[in-house]
Amino acid sequence: MPSISVLMLQAITAPQFFNSAELIDFFARFAFNFFIVYVIIRWLYYPVHKNKDYFFTYFLFNLIIFLLCYMMKNTQLEIGVAFGLFAVFSVLRYRTLNVSVVDMAYLFLVISIGVINSLGNQNVSIVQVLAANLMIVVIIFVMEKRWLVRHASEKVVEYEKIENIRPENYGKLLEDLKERTGLDVHRVEIGRVDFTRDTATIRIFYFENKQEH
Repeated sequence: MPSISVLMLQAITAPQFFNSAELIDFFARFAFNFFIVYVIIRWLYYPVHKNKDYFFTYFLFNLIIFLLCYMMKNTQLEIGVAFGLFAVFSVLRYRTLNVSVVDMAYLFLVISIGVINSLGNQNVSIVQVLAANLMIVVIIFVMEKRWLVRHASEKVVEYEKIENIRPENYGKLLEDLKERTGLDVHRVEIGRVDFTRDTATIRIFYFENKQEH
């Protein structure tokens, strides 16, 4: 009768140094994931929002999430890890005041795509993963390119007429910003106020003209 130590040694299997099937699956998923994120960020996000500041951030977040989830997909923690990542990054919305709602939405989007493309298993077919990615791209395309509303953009500016940031002078603030920027400003958010220099950091929201696209 074999001893307990022999049975334990038999139960322990060394990890494979090279698995061609797993390697092909990894590179195929990585390439597909990168392609989808590139299409969304380069061809859907940038032409509308004209913001290069988050290019590196979006691709880096997607890459980290994809690699982390793919390496852990064979563990029992895969679902818990995925939900935990969403919980952690949801805090970013309340800790980063300079990130707009749209930019934060795209950040959550690239994180979600990384999770979707990395956590496939026997219960999720390749067709389902392809369909999920295609649905995301199509919905973003329709919302950004074909939605029949004027698109609103935003800018952060330093404003020196600090008396206009008072609530009762909101109308004067809008008119002054429209006149000085030449933009169709429709909403303003007051950020940091520096009374020592009589300036305020404000975020202006304006409607773009067709000529600006």
